[in-house]
Amino acid sequence: MLIAGIQKVTLLDYPGHIACEIFTRGCNFKCPFCQNSSLIPLNGDENYSEEELFHYLKRRKNVLDGVVITGGEPLIHKDILLFIEKIKQLGLLVKLDTNGSNPEMLEFLLTHQLVDYVAMDIKNVFSKYFITAGKKVNLENIKRSIEIIKRSSVAHEFRTTIIKEMHQLEDIRNICELIGDDVYYLQNFEDSRDVINHELHGFSYEELLFIYGELKKQFPKIEIRTL
Repeated sequence: MLIAGIQKVTLLDYPGHIACEIFTRGCNFKCPFCQNSSLIPLNGDENYSEEELFHYLKRRKNVLDGVVITGGEPLIHKDILLFIEKIKQLGLLVKLDTNGSNPEMLEFLLTHQLVDYVAMDIKNVFSKYFITAGKKVNLENIKRSIEIIKRSSVAHEFRTTIIKEMHQLEDIRNICELIGDDVYYLQNFEDSRDVINHELHGFSYEELLFIYGELKKQFPKIEIRTL
């Protein structure tokens, strides 16, 4: 597994749990608002070995509840299954962050209960997906992943990073209708050093409250999360 970074302890990224967060290297999207754009290429200057990671996990498994696997896009890696199995053998929970581009692997992991929580990013309405993802995307794979997650008994959430230049209220409403009665987080875009396009903007506090207020009445499981 190509591991680009490790956050040894997080109290935020796995709801209700103390976790270690692992950032895999490489992504098949090129979202212009990505907070981790330096992880998009498969080659990078700084990587961590699996040996280092599992040495830490074995020492801290009585303190940690689980592991968050994020990226990049973890499911582009052929050894992801074996990697997750090794984590599960330590008795740790696994939360997976994914863009939904590999429904086959996602379904296998969920069906075989190798993942305990999954968070899928829905970039935008399908008519704007190519722009928001930064490249051409197989939309059928995205749709399949959404349905696989919705049918699953595994704890899950959907989320969208919202950007003034890319999202309108009706876009977000359409996403809400797509996922139905599922937990859905809006994450307001914030610029950072690692973002590809620094000309993008998040919504103001007032705009965000308006969007939230308009949608909360119809979709009670929508929430706002800070990045």
